[in-house]
Amino acid sequence: MNVLIDTSVVVRYLLGEANSYDGWGTWVKGYVSELARVEFFRVMDRLRLEGALNDIDRVNLRRDFDLFWKTCHCVPVSEKVLERASESFPTVVGTLDAIHLSTLLLIRERVEPDLMLLTHDTQLARAALASGVDVRPALEG
Repeated sequence: MNVLIDTSVVVRYLLGEANSYDGWGTWVKGYVSELARVEFFRVMDRLRLEGALNDIDRVNLRRDFDLFWKTCHCVPVSEKVLERASESFPTVVGTLDAIHLSTLLLIRERVEPDLMLLTHDTQLARAALASGVDVRPALEG
């Protein structure tokens, strides 16, 4: 299976949080928006400032993220992506999630028609499902 991996999946898995995606690393081809790198390191910085991460944790997370990043196809936040993100979606979706979903939709149009979304973000999952995209883990409720 080919997937676009949302930042929520990366953060939850690398932090070892409960209910992490249990298919981590089983995809054939993983795509990730370059936006995910910014989002990931913003979360790490917030956790460090809140005292939830010590220096050793931060170094290990950086190493783990860099290893993950090297295994993925990084998709730039291009003018086309931003143009699509500014258009309407079938459900409510925030700006950053619109960029992730637009990235996925454009990849589906051009390269991977069966591309799935990996996300723990409920709002993003709903918008993706309403756009005809298969989402994992399955949306509850």
